[in-house]
Amino acid sequence: MRRMLTVTDLTCARGGTPVLSGVNFTVEAGAALVLRGPNGVGKTTLLRTVAGLQPALRGRIEGAEDAIAYAAHSDGHKAQLTVAENLDFWRGVYGGPDVGAALEAFGLSSLLDRRAGKLSFGQRRRLSLARLMVTGRPVWILDEPTSNLDAASIGLFAAAARRHLAAGGAALIATHTDLGIEARELDLTPHRAAADAVEAVDPFACDRR
Repeated sequence: MRRMLTVTDLTCARGGTPVLSGVNFTVEAGAALVLRGPNGVGKTTLLRTVAGLQPALRGRIEGAEDAIAYAAHSDGHKAQLTVAENLDFWRGVYGGPDVGAALEAFGLSSLLDRRAGKLSFGQRRRLSLARLMVTGRPVWILDEPTSNLDAASIGLFAAAARRHLAAGGAALIATHTDLGIEARELDLTPHRAAADAVEAVDPFACDRR
């Protein structure tokens, strides 16, 4: 199975202070990895580091950054644009596929002419997740993707994720929710950085490939 993302001996920090160290995992094509651990353990920090949004302090990340689509806690919409216009904007940025499949997958077809600023919390979250599909990128990195979603909407996300994986994509997900998709799990609790890790870190020791 082709490896889409490999992390080796990774140390990452929040505000300059190491929070996780010695993290190792591989995500292969067609597979998902779910990150577990209590709030504050460093799940978001790890996702942002792997996505290339902040530097790692040590270790190696293998996997092209331009293969990654990242969905954070914030929805990142343009409030004055409609649902369709928001998706078409992101499709243009990434050069991805037509927005029709994304609208259908996340139950947004009836809302395509509604401005994003007029959507409910759950509708905005579905729009944010639909954006993943129009990027055309094979590696989805997701931070609590189903927050503000009801059970039916979680089902829509799970179905879209399963199709993405079946097509050879991959996913790295931080969540406390059972998403209803087959996935390996990694508990980050044992990887909390030691109190003296600041002195041990070489800020130039990370290798990104």
